Amino acid sequence: MIALMDAAISELQKPFLDDDQIRSSRAIMGLDTQLVDDGTYFVVEHAGVLAGCGGWSRRTTMYGGDQSPGRNAALLDPATDAARIRAMYTHPDFVRRGVGRLILSLCERAAKAEGFRRADLAATMAGEPLYRACGYQPAEKFVDDRGGAPVPILMMSKTL
Repeated sequence: MIALMDAAISELQKPFLDDDQIRSSRAIMGLDTQLVDDGTYFVVEHAGVLAGCGGWSRRTTMYGGDQSPGRNAALLDPATDAARIRAMYTHPDFVRRGVGRLILSLCERAAKAEGFRRADLAATMAGEPLYRACGYQPAEKFVDDRGGAPVPILMMSKTL
């Protein structure tokens, strides 16, 4: 999965970020093994090749990998909080083939089944068009510079 994530960050962000921002993205993004441990992470394969991965969380952390500072594993309350859509990556060879939509729909259904009525996510500029097409509305744009260079992030939300 790490190679898939690296390929997605390196290739799919090129139209939106410079080299320093891509390096910074690697520092603030990536796999959060808490999602795997919680059983809320999905992997899509095509003919034995890893095409994409992504998950959702019932925990407070909004985005970032195991190495990211500021993580918070506190559980969310489905009655008042939004589930988190997290760590969505599609291999560059599989973009625009329904992989991201499939993973997103699996996440939304699972979160809804646990009582969540809303989902929030932190979109990269490369991911924003997919999320908009799937009904997510923009909320707040900010810059995360914890990796050394400013990376634009757009908070988005959807009623499930």
